[in-house]
Amino acid sequence: MRGFLASSIGVTCAAALALPLTPPALAATARPVPAAEAARPAPHAGTPATTPTGRRAAEPSAAGSTQSLPLEPLTRDRATPSAPATEQGLPRRAVRHFSLVGVVWDDPDAELHGRVQVRTRTAGTGTWSGWQDVETHNADHAADPDTPERASGRVRGATAPLWVGDSDGVELRVRSESDGSAADSAGPASGARNLPAAPPLPSGLRLELVDPGEDDAAAPGAEGSRAADALNAENSALTENSAVTEASAVNADLAPLGATEIAALSRAQTEQEYLALDVGGLTGQQRQAKPYVGPRPAIVTRRGWGANEGLRESGFRYTKKVKAAFVHHTASGNNYRCSQVPSLIRSIYRYHVKSMGWRDIGYNFLIDKCGKIYEGRAGGVAKPVLGAHTLGFNSNSMGIAVLGSYGATKPSKSAVKAVARLTAWKLGLYRVNPKGKTYLKSAGSNLHRKGKKVRLNVISGHRDGFKTECPGRKLYGKLGSARSKAARYQGR
Repeated sequence: MRGFLASSIGVTCAAALALPLTPPALAATARPVPAAEAARPAPHAGTPATTPTGRRAAEPSAAGSTQSLPLEPLTRDRATPSAPATEQGLPRRAVRHFSLVGVVWDDPDAELHGRVQVRTRTAGTGTWSGWQDVETHNADHAADPDTPERASGRVRGATAPLWVGDSDGVELRVRSESDGSAADSAGPASGARNLPAAPPLPSGLRLELVDPGEDDAAAPGAEGSRAADALNAENSALTENSAVTEASAVNADLAPLGATEIAALSRAQTEQEYLALDVGGLTGQQRQAKPYVGPRPAIVTRRGWGANEGLRESGFRYTKKVKAAFVHHTASGNNYRCSQVPSLIRSIYRYHVKSMGWRDIGYNFLIDKCGKIYEGRAGGVAKPVLGAHTLGFNSNSMGIAVLGSYGATKPSKSAVKAVARLTAWKLGLYRVNPKGKTYLKSAGSNLHRKGKKVRLNVISGHRDGFKTECPGRKLYGKLGSARSKAARYQGR
C-alpha cells in the first residue's frame, strides 16, 4: 500500500538455492519502466547490475522504475541571454506514479550552491503539497576516493532523496544562491545588499522520480507470502541469476537460505554464535574469556524488504574488520508509516544505484522510527562489508542510517534503542567496546586529510568524520545514550 504525502524534511545524514529474481515484497502487476528512463543517455543512464562477465543483467519491471527528467531554465539574464540560467526546474506536470524524489547532476565533485524545492500531487486525491525543501548537501555520503566504486565513471552528484508517498504530479525549482543569500532566503527582505553573484548551477541537472513498486500485503519477516509464491512461479526461469542466491547465502550461518528475517537470539545463543562465527580469528585465551557481545537483534533481510538484486553490482566488497559505527540520518523526511519502510528502502536503494551510480545501497544497516532493523548493503550482516556512507572513513567501519530527518525532530526512543542493540551485537563480534575510542585512517575528507589517523568514538556521528549536519543535531545528541546502552547490552 502506498503512503501519504510526506512533510518537509529537516535540514542536515555456499549452497545454491532457487530464489526469485524479483523481490517478494513487490506485486507482479507493477508499471512498466517509463520511456524517459529507457531512453536515458550515457553516461547518466542508470545501469542494472553487472554479471561476473561484465555484462548487465536485465532489470525486472516488477521492481519499480525511475523517471529521469532534464531540468529546464526558468529564468535567464536578459542582458546576457547566453549565460547559464541561475534557476532551473520543471513546471507543474502530470507524471507516472512515484514515491521519492531527488535531483542529480553530471559531476559528482560539483556542489549545488542554492536551494531545491519540490511540490507533488498526491495520487488519488489530486491534492498538491506546499513547497518542500530537498537537502542539497549529500556528497558526504559516498564511496571513498580512489576506490573502484568511486572511480567507476557512473557516479553523479546528487541531493538527498525525499520521500513524498504515492504521487502522480510534480513541480520543481532549483535556484542558485550565494552562501549569504541562501542563508537569508527564508527570511524577510531587508533592502539592497552587496551579496556575491550566485554561482552557476551544476551541469546536467535532472529530476529523479522513483517508484519503488508495490508492497507485499504481508509484513516484513513473514514467510510464504502470497506475493512471494506468485513471483516464485513467475521467476523460476530466472534463478540462474547468481546475485539472488549470493545475497542470501552470505547470511546462511545466521538464517535459512531465502529467509526474510534473521531472528533475534538470547544472550546465551548469541555467545554460542560468537564462537562459531569467529569473525576475527579468536585466540585460545579469547575463547576462554567472557565474550562481550550483545544479544543479536532481529534483522529484516534484503529479501524481506524486497531488494531487487538485479540492480546492484554482483559480488561483494569487504574491509578488514569493524572498528567503528557511523550513525546517519537519511534526510528523507519523517512522515512515513513504519508499514511503508520496505518501499522507502527500495526507493533509496534504487536512487543510490540507478540515479547516483553506486554499486549498491550505501548504508550497511537502516533503522526505522519504530525500531526495526534492516539489512542494507549486501554481503552479510555479520561480515565487514565495505559501504559508501561516510566519505573518507568507509574502511573498517559500518554505517547505520536512521530513516528520517533529525535536525529539528527528536529520534524515537525505539530508534535509539535499536542503534544500541545493533552496535552491541555487531561491534561485539569484533571485540569492540561501544563506549571506547578507536583510530581510523582517513581516506580524505573535508575535515581530515588523507592518511591522517583520526581518534574517534567507536560509535560516532557522520559529522565526526566529515563536516556535515548529518546525522542531525537531535540524533547526534542521543549518541551518548546509545553508547551507554550498547555497553550494557554487552554486559560491560
